[in-house]
Amino acid sequence: MGYELKGTLVPTLLFPPVPKGDGFPHIPQGFMNTQEIIRSIEAEQLKSDLPQIFVGDTVRVGVRIKEGDKYRIQPYEGVVIAKRNGGINETITVRRVFQGVGVERVFLVHSPRIDNIKVLRRGKVRRAKLYYLRNRVGKATRIKQRFDRAL
Repeated sequence: MGYELKGTLVPTLLFPPVPKGDGFPHIPQGFMNTQEIIRSIEAEQLKSDLPQIFVGDTVRVGVRIKEGDKYRIQPYEGVVIAKRNGGINETITVRRVFQGVGVERVFLVHSPRIDNIKVLRRGKVRRAKLYYLRNRVGKATRIKQRFDRAL
């Protein structure tokens, strides 16, 4: 048997019958769908001891570095100029000036390579992204301190 398409007979293998309803196979009760499985795995990996980080804050990020078979923690201190995403994929971009050259580093907040994040100073800014700091030099890059949020 086949379908009739503009007067010609088309075999059923090319165009199988479309099921009624939403077309998704029935998922038995008790099984989790793929998104729920992914969310539960991600929830196990989330860090709970992180401080609240805002754009404009000065932070010290402890980065785990492997040297041979040992690990050491290297601090990276700078201003948070951007935050992206949420959940397991949350990242912060930290900028500092090292030997007269601006260095920006993007950290995956929930990564096992990040040992700790400490907020040193709260900044008072009116932007979600502080990319304009890239074009500023010296004292023009300073950010006013904010005292209404706890460290």
